[in-house]
Amino acid sequence: KVQTEDSVLLFVVAWTITEIIRYSFYTFSLLNHLPYLIKWARYTLFIVLYPMGVSGELLTIYAALPFVRQSGLYSISLPNKYNFSFDYYTFLILIMISYIPIFPQLYFHMLHQRRKVL
Repeated sequence: KVQTEDSVLLFVVAWTITEIIRYSFYTFSLLNHLPYLIKWARYTLFIVLYPMGVSGELLTIYAALPFVRQSGLYSISLPNKYNFSFDYYTFLILIMISYIPIFPQLYFHMLHQRRKVL
């Protein structure tokens, strides 16, 4: 089962910490009382947490691929009344490949934001 993979823990921990920091940042900003530690955490901890979360996601998707292929999970085959097909296995592979151009853009954007804010 994919739910028991260590990679799930990897991304759940990374995204949980990220969300706690992000919503603390938003809350204190709305209150016009933003502690520097929260600001620093928001613009610094992503350096480790973002790659950790993305790695966990990719490893989890990779671990799920054999099951998805064998079971046909979420796939639609022809013929059907809509004359439409969808292969979830291929979709997951395309999602994984999309991380190659997208992750660096988002990561470097955050680094740029960090330089600007801190």
